[in-house]
Amino acid sequence: MNIAIVGGGTRCLYLLDFLKNKKFRVFQPNVIAVADIKDDALGLLKAREMGLWVTHDYNEFFEHEEIELIVELTDNLDIYNDILAKKKNHVRALAHTTAILFWELDDAYQKEGETELRLNETQTIYEVLMNQFIREEAMVIDPNYRVIDMNEAMMNKLGLSSEEVIGQYCYKLGHHLDAPCSGENHPCPLSSVYKNNEPCMTTHVHLDTNGNEIYYAISCYPLTNNREIIGVIEILRDITQEIQTQKAQMQQEKLMSIGRLSAGIAHEINNPLTTIMTSSMMLQEELDSGSEMHEELEIISNEAQRCRKIVQSLLDFAKQTKPMQKLQDINTIIQESIYLTKKQAEFNNLVISAHLSDDMPQIYVDKEQLQQILINLTLNAIEATDPGGSITFTSQYHAASDSIHLHVSDTGSGISPEYKEKIFDPFFTTREYGTGLGLSISHSLIEQQGGRIELDSKPGKGTRFTIKLPVGGTQ
Repeated sequence: MNIAIVGGGTRCLYLLDFLKNKKFRVFQPNVIAVADIKDDALGLLKAREMGLWVTHDYNEFFEHEEIELIVELTDNLDIYNDILAKKKNHVRALAHTTAILFWELDDAYQKEGETELRLNETQTIYEVLMNQFIREEAMVIDPNYRVIDMNEAMMNKLGLSSEEVIGQYCYKLGHHLDAPCSGENHPCPLSSVYKNNEPCMTTHVHLDTNGNEIYYAISCYPLTNNREIIGVIEILRDITQEIQTQKAQMQQEKLMSIGRLSAGIAHEINNPLTTIMTSSMMLQEELDSGSEMHEELEIISNEAQRCRKIVQSLLDFAKQTKPMQKLQDINTIIQESIYLTKKQAEFNNLVISAHLSDDMPQIYVDKEQLQQILINLTLNAIEATDPGGSITFTSQYHAASDSIHLHVSDTGSGISPEYKEKIFDPFFTTREYGTGLGLSISHSLIEQQGGRIELDSKPGKGTRFTIKLPVGGTQ
């Protein structure tokens, strides 16, 4: 389409640049002439520079057949009406008001396109940040505690899909609660962000789909729009392994300190206990077996022997001897341990069974120490299980970690949650005549072997101890 422009001012200059740089789909506009009464008009100068036909009198346009559209850009409606009156029928005319409207629409369209492009770029950057650069778990939460978005790392950890998390309450997903977190021990970081309008950090314990505890270091950052908080991005770092390592270190330090103290106390107590036992036995020999004094001395002797047993446990606990590791068949050690405890289990009307893997490799381990641990766990299981129950041994080889797992499970009463953290502490016991050293000694011996022991127990559903030992041992 051939176009002639009446009015060679700045609008003409804009239109020339616009038509030159703009791509049109339906037609291709082509400016061939510009008219203006001022010889120094910017549009007219540009048209002359481009080699277009320029004139001071727009009436000349009416005689040229090739012109198909005349655009009036003078802001003078009289000129536009004059053009309408003089132009030929096949020629179209466009007033400056209509031209401005088209330019405004085109400018709005361009801005919309730029905004959409920036939005797409921002969305792409956001996706990369959430799922690539942020290696921790992260989610975006609105002021009503509903999840707006969650990255792939966190969805994989929870075992959920985006359809299952978007729109859900954060406290329901993370804590299985019906209301936001609260209290000194479990503060809600979101409420702190909204209250103080600044980032907040805290530590929480979440539950996965299996109910296992996961420790998180949580950092919350406000998302604002015109200084108003519209949401919060919450970044969670799994510190479960760090917490467990710290607890293990604290446990080891505690065991070492108590071990040194126990050794000193045990040696000091052992001598007077021997004297008490010897004296009571000598006095018993001089009395009739049926006399009241003989029975009293029997009680003294028995209690002294029980004290000596406790002292011996203290000495065993304090020894911390280096394990004498040799290449051993774990299944054989398990079977021997079962044989040594089977009679006591039968006496309590319990069944001991074993499910031992055939592909178990031999490992370097101290046989005596491992057998002591297994017997101790079995005796504990016998005491915790009612008649008619069962105790099961299982062995497995885990190629991924190159380690073996030994499970000792019972169908007993289980361990209360408040006792789980203390079960390996020295002198902690729930039994009337227990010393509280059996599991502490077992825990210590397993660590000397380069392994670890884990507890899984639910009240009323039994207990399972898992011993994990590296195939290479600690040679």
